[in-house]
Amino acid sequence: MGQKTNPIGNRLGIIRGWDSNWFGGKDYAGKVVEDEKIRRYLKVRIEKGGIARIVIERTLKRITITIHTSRPGIIIGKGGQEVDRIREELKKLTDKDVQINIVEIRKPELSATIVGETIAKQIEARINYRKAIKMSIQSTIRAGGEGIKVRVSGRLNGSDMARSEEYKEGRTPLHTFRADVDYALVEALTVYGKIGVKVWICRGEVYDKVDFFPTPSKRDRKQGGGRDQRRGGRGGRDNRGRDNRGRDNRRKK
Repeated sequence: MGQKTNPIGNRLGIIRGWDSNWFGGKDYAGKVVEDEKIRRYLKVRIEKGGIARIVIERTLKRITITIHTSRPGIIIGKGGQEVDRIREELKKLTDKDVQINIVEIRKPELSATIVGETIAKQIEARINYRKAIKMSIQSTIRAGGEGIKVRVSGRLNGSDMARSEEYKEGRTPLHTFRADVDYALVEALTVYGKIGVKVWICRGEVYDKVDFFPTPSKRDRKQGGGRDQRRGGRGGRDNRGRDNRGRDNRRKK
């Protein structure tokens, strides 16, 4: 029985933020469903836009949608006409004011979603899956990725029995929380059935976003016993966080 955690969900609040930022309140379920509708609509509406991530933020009367894409020109359109159309269509879908921000991805080879979609499209075009995977691995390593792992599952090359194959290069440490590991699952629809493509890409390690060893504030020191805590006296704790009462009792004896 496999017990693998999604690498993105495993790092939420540590080195990665949420894709939906809002307070739910009583209408929490309705907002979750609406977010899913928005994401599905945008992926179908801009199928060739190279969308890697969609971040949704909400206020009382406005929805702010940030689209991370490798092809911003396709989404913006000539003179911004395409964005205006998408905004109006989303207003009808949500009955709220919509603002769209577009962020360009400089290195699409380091985005797991874009790499997975590239491999899936090549498999659908009847290109050999080994060739497609090896080309994607080489381009990711050339772009500066520390490691990549690709797993394909299904009736590969139209075989009678489904199987899984895995190809990897470099390092993809799934248990290291500070390692920035991007993950995506994409499906390729072929005449033989669906073929699943899973991609893990390690983009390095993150040290500066989160303070892993925060210093205690003055308020915490006062609550812990003031001078006794810093000096390791009675009733406090020493600088390693250990209780000093036993040590003081031994001194008295």
